[in-house]
Amino acid sequence: MSPVNPVLLLGGRSEIGLEVVERLVRAGAPTVVLAARRAGELTRERSRLETLGAVVETVEFDADDLATHGPLLTDVVARHGALDAVVAFGVLGDQARAETDVEHALAVVHTDFVAQVSVVSHLVNLFRPLRSGRIVVFSSIAGARVRRANYVYGSAKAGLDGFASGLTDALAGSGVRLLLARPGFVIGRMSAGMPPAPLSSTPAQVADAVVAGLAAGRDVVWVPGALRALAAAMAVTPRAVWRRAPR
Repeated sequence: MSPVNPVLLLGGRSEIGLEVVERLVRAGAPTVVLAARRAGELTRERSRLETLGAVVETVEFDADDLATHGPLLTDVVARHGALDAVVAFGVLGDQARAETDVEHALAVVHTDFVAQVSVVSHLVNLFRPLRSGRIVVFSSIAGARVRRANYVYGSAKAGLDGFASGLTDALAGSGVRLLLARPGFVIGRMSAGMPPAPLSSTPAQVADAVVAGLAAGRDVVWVPGALRALAAAMAVTPRAVWRRAPR
């Protein structure tokens, strides 16, 4: 069934998020709410979606300010009802810095795990009475088995993956759906300057897989699909070999 819900993008500048939203608009989504810091500066993102025929509004959203999540999401749902909510904010962080700078390590985990748990939990609480609404959460192959080379970011993604997986089961029969996306290395703004890893993808490829997964009612999508087999192999790799694995 073609999506007709309004779309909320938490992380209004996200390359992957915008690709997903663009596809949902093309499939029929009438309204888009872009949520980000400095929301008044989302001119280019807004124009991109308005060109496709969407009605676009922008709202101020600071992922790290947990106290604002509930009021913001309550207001959006009160005005638009059940949504297709795409949770697409996050930081990669600096692994080398995080190994000695405790505050930086905590900041990465706060944004990539704690803040995500906050917004997803608020959305679920708002969607349950409506018995409708879909949420897209982005995990990563980095969370399938955490590597020494990026264990701070990877551990945050591992926590998020576990939270989203358990929540998916808790939502069974509620009318609310959660899609967990597990991409590999994504070639884009966030990874600029880093050499691509095997089985890399682009934001557009991730978005195609996410929208296809939503249409099929799936709970999990790996991007590309071959990562599922890779993750299984990673799980049984001896630790002495695994600790030398690259990012």
